[in-house]
Amino acid sequence: MFSLRLACRSSVAVSSRAFRTASSTPTSTGFTKKTAIRPSIPQPSTTFSAPICRSLSTNMAPLTAWSRLVRYESAKDGSIRYGDPIVNEDRPDIDALAQKGGLKVKVLEGPTPITAKPTGEEDEVKRLLGPLTPKDVPIIRCVGLNYKTHILETGFDLPANPTLFIKPSPAVGDTRSPVPIPKLGQPQCDYEGELTIVIGKDAKNVSEADALSYVAGYVSGNDVSCRDWQMEKDKAGMMPQWSFSKSFDGYAPLGPCVASASLLGDASGLKLRTFVNGEKRQESDTADLVFGVKKLVSFLSTGQTLQAGSLIMTGTPGGVGFGMKPPVWLKDGDEVVVDIEGIGKVVNVMKFE
Repeated sequence: MFSLRLACRSSVAVSSRAFRTASSTPTSTGFTKKTAIRPSIPQPSTTFSAPICRSLSTNMAPLTAWSRLVRYESAKDGSIRYGDPIVNEDRPDIDALAQKGGLKVKVLEGPTPITAKPTGEEDEVKRLLGPLTPKDVPIIRCVGLNYKTHILETGFDLPANPTLFIKPSPAVGDTRSPVPIPKLGQPQCDYEGELTIVIGKDAKNVSEADALSYVAGYVSGNDVSCRDWQMEKDKAGMMPQWSFSKSFDGYAPLGPCVASASLLGDASGLKLRTFVNGEKRQESDTADLVFGVKKLVSFLSTGQTLQAGSLIMTGTPGGVGFGMKPPVWLKDGDEVVVDIEGIGKVVNVMKFE
């Protein structure tokens, strides 16, 4: 068991129906839909202003000793460490602070990022990385069709239960690092901005009432997707290939931090936006989720163990490139930014191999 050197400040706890289809027009999930409706692209708006205040159960102790977990290159010696930024605001822009330079953290040590504790040492960030590495993540569970507005605009009824597919751990990637797009994934490369749950301890057969006690926190993620290998019959076959088409190395970049459940509670009511080369493509709110954090943790732990460090990508809202008329695919050099209120931005450039 190795020891991590991490940085942190004190953590502050604050208080259906089945699918149906009516035509052969495919959707981003690989199912068919009744009508082809073009999702509108929202226009730029002002930054979020409402303060974040999430309530936790009074009998729920914080699962982590940090409030915002980052992984970074140290300005002192170039070593890779983990840390919790020293900030004096409720909604710090961790990515912007790191890009500006001078971001300070307090160092922690522990066998894993989730269990790390403070040492009292301070450090400075030279370069921000993704908060978790593939070796920290046993598996990524992904939920399809989970935003009400997006589901209804594609012509489906709301699902009775979550739809699950997986990504393997090598799909985990860093913020501010290129996403490698293999040749077979280049013709129809797409983005999906997603709230991502980080499981803090092993969970099996968990009730919704107890679900948050198993959540370490949340991170912004991009479920990068290869649409032709997901849906086209000459490649995917008769059934949608959700896992294969989304599981290439680096296809789940994360950033900029893991914001603890002590800060965000069940992560409801958070604004989510996705930008491509500065153009806003997605804008929604986690209040629009069909299945929220508690339901997902409970349902996905039924009869199976959610291991500590596992991720749950909770689904994407409308506005993906596939849904545009005609579809607009990501190109070599395109920059995708997923920005979630209270967590921050994961920023990546697509690098065609």
